[in-house]
Amino acid sequence: MATANKQYLLDVYQRMLRIRLVELRLGRLFADGEVPGFIHLSVGQEAVAAAMGVVLRPDDTVASTHRGHGHALAKGIDIEDFFLELMAREEGICKGRGGSMHVANMSIGMLGANAIVGASIPIALGSALAHQVKRSDALAVAFFGDGAMAEGVLHESLNLAALWRLPLLFLCENNGWAEFSPTDKQFVAPLEKLSAAFSIPHQKVDGNDVLAVIDAARGAVEAVRAGQGPRVLECITHRWRGHYEGDPQKYRSSAEMEGLGEHDPVARFEAVLDKKGVGEAQRRHVREAVEAQVEQAVERARQGRAPAWQSACNDVYTNAEVC
Repeated sequence: MATANKQYLLDVYQRMLRIRLVELRLGRLFADGEVPGFIHLSVGQEAVAAAMGVVLRPDDTVASTHRGHGHALAKGIDIEDFFLELMAREEGICKGRGGSMHVANMSIGMLGANAIVGASIPIALGSALAHQVKRSDALAVAFFGDGAMAEGVLHESLNLAALWRLPLLFLCENNGWAEFSPTDKQFVAPLEKLSAAFSIPHQKVDGNDVLAVIDAARGAVEAVRAGQGPRVLECITHRWRGHYEGDPQKYRSSAEMEGLGEHDPVARFEAVLDKKGVGEAQRRHVREAVEAQVEQAVERARQGRAPAWQSACNDVYTNAEVC
């Protein structure tokens, strides 16, 4: 049993490291001009995505945000497919056209990241309704940031989810910043009060403690799956990088920036692993394996084909004669 417990902990660690190392590598690729467009990294927020990857089933569905790389990887998107897509290769999941802010794979329930604040929420709501109509016990998860609390679509979706008792988990990654503004400058009430207004149970958890998030998420998911209606889970976490990669972050104080390392979810979990008897050698083995996997995926993406110019308009415009 002790061995099984250690293996479980190492699996959780691998999930977190995969997200961390993929994004750090992605950041370097972007700086070198190998990734087109904008990217928004979730470095420092890995515990939330990794925890949901542990708790969710393959038939559950997820709608994500512009900061959705971790969610996509946690839901099961292959690393090679991920880099092929973000590096705009024809072999990518969406033929390189979705990129960072629209990475999706319907076959595994990843409904997509979304560039519009709050836009993931009604998509997840519709998916939850589909699960209900099909009489499935699968559920949908709507990831959103604290900046979406001021969006009317969140309020409308909370209302519908409560009215229809939909199998929907509203999961807020509250990193304290709505793009470039503190959360309290965007919305007047805490999420707990907003949830209460629609009679939806709310739970707040330390989003930098992966085991705490797993426990909270598992309880919420079990309640939703049992037909008890929607739940709101708020994970308090910290965004290490800017709103977008390259953001100078002049709106953040030096004290806040210097203290970010104290909230590192990966380092905190490594301390837990130490106490559980999972030593440095075992952790290094996991890290080296993930690093090798990431580098292999990057090289595979570099060898991919650029999309053909002749097909650039495919799926963008439809011939009127076909309609």
